[in-house]
Amino acid sequence: MNIEEFHNYCINKKGVEETFPFDEVTLVFKVMGKMFALTSLKREEFTVNLKCDPEYAIELREEYGDINPGFHMNKKHWNTIHFENELETKLLCSLIDHSYDLVVKKLKKADRVFLENL
Repeated sequence: MNIEEFHNYCINKKGVEETFPFDEVTLVFKVMGKMFALTSLKREEFTVNLKCDPEYAIELREEYGDINPGFHMNKKHWNTIHFENELETKLLCSLIDHSYDLVVKKLKKADRVFLENL
């Protein structure tokens, strides 16, 4: 999956906005104001930080060499994933969905209801 495909996949999810809250090169995707994915537009290698259930994060890191503890993130809850190497698009989409769903699950009930009605 390249960065354009990643961008299109994320931006088409309900309630998502793209922002640059840290600098002009760190693209962050948020759902209802909460971050679920971020990537640098300047790095030579296309990697993405995604939120992940802690136990699942450990399993993924053990199984895939392209999934590592989150770079500059809470390593218990975030993974850094190499998007242009060996991982299949289906898995990458699943990991994006997992991150998005984790964030949505923690939203206030009113925000979750709002999302459902979009």
